[in-house]
Amino acid sequence: MTPVNFKDFGLVLTLHATLRTAKTMLRIKDPGRSIPFYTELFGMSLIDTLDFPQYGFKLFFLATLPEGEKLEKPGTKKAHDYLWSIEGTALELTWNYGTESDESFTYHPSNEKGDGFGHIAFNVDDVYEACEQLEQKGVSFKKKPDEGRMKGLAFAYDPDGYWVEIVKRNEPGKIAPYYNFSQTMMRIKDPAKSIPFYESLGMTVVRAKDYGDFSNFFLVSSANVDPSVDYSSLDDAEAKARLSMLFGPVLELTHNHGTEKDDSFKHFNGNEEGRQGFGHIGFLVDDVYAACDDIRKLGYGFRKEPDGGSMKGLAFALDPDGYSIEIIKRGGIDFGDVKVEE
Repeated sequence: MTPVNFKDFGLVLTLHATLRTAKTMLRIKDPGRSIPFYTELFGMSLIDTLDFPQYGFKLFFLATLPEGEKLEKPGTKKAHDYLWSIEGTALELTWNYGTESDESFTYHPSNEKGDGFGHIAFNVDDVYEACEQLEQKGVSFKKKPDEGRMKGLAFAYDPDGYWVEIVKRNEPGKIAPYYNFSQTMMRIKDPAKSIPFYESLGMTVVRAKDYGDFSNFFLVSSANVDPSVDYSSLDDAEAKARLSMLFGPVLELTHNHGTEKDDSFKHFNGNEEGRQGFGHIGFLVDDVYAACDDIRKLGYGFRKEPDGGSMKGLAFALDPDGYSIEIIKRGGIDFGDVKVEE
């Protein structure tokens, strides 16, 4: 594949509101299984909940937090305020009431032919040690560290069958949590469209790697980028080393070569009937309306405009592959009828 110089495409727009990656949403069948999986096995903290009994669903927000971080009681106003101001990225688990009691019900965890979403990832100091401990606790694996052509990384299954990648940090001991929520991977059809789109949302490509039949692009919100570094000039070893030491999660875009030449090709985005599982990624912004005015110029449309639907002041933009990109106000919004605990 001929390398693409994304600078040739330029930035489509300059946003009037600063964006920062905020969360990745997955649907879950049973919070009684999924919450302990991520908190007890992967060290995440339940930082907040949003309950909508009138609509029959509840949201659970988990994050990797620095040691010593003070937590508020999930579901309270203080927890809501904290959720929309954290510097890291949350894993949003969406539970629809009653799915846990339906033995035949399952979500689609992706990674079948045509699926766009791939996995989430955690980095650790020692992949082999981490996988041994997880296996002893009953976790099953799609791939163990020494299986397949890529050695030293693994893919575990979560309770809904989503793939959870486990990768190595470059320098052990530099990040305090044993596990750190580090990555979300989505497949893209055409990097010449997707990379400029996410750069326009304030992201920077910090590493690009061509594996022959596919390429990976790793993007980070500009707030987490070292402005003194020209990432495009780094050799792959240094780019990989810098990437593996980032605390905030990275967006990994995977391009299988040739899809961009097939006019009929399209990835499933996780929200289609019968393939629901992955939901969306989200960005925090200072001004939802100003951000959406700028995003609208990109020409990919919206799944929900800021004033559409029952929840005002948040939006779901569409990226070039049709993935939903939530745009929500930094500091949170008034959900109105959301249940708030004392």
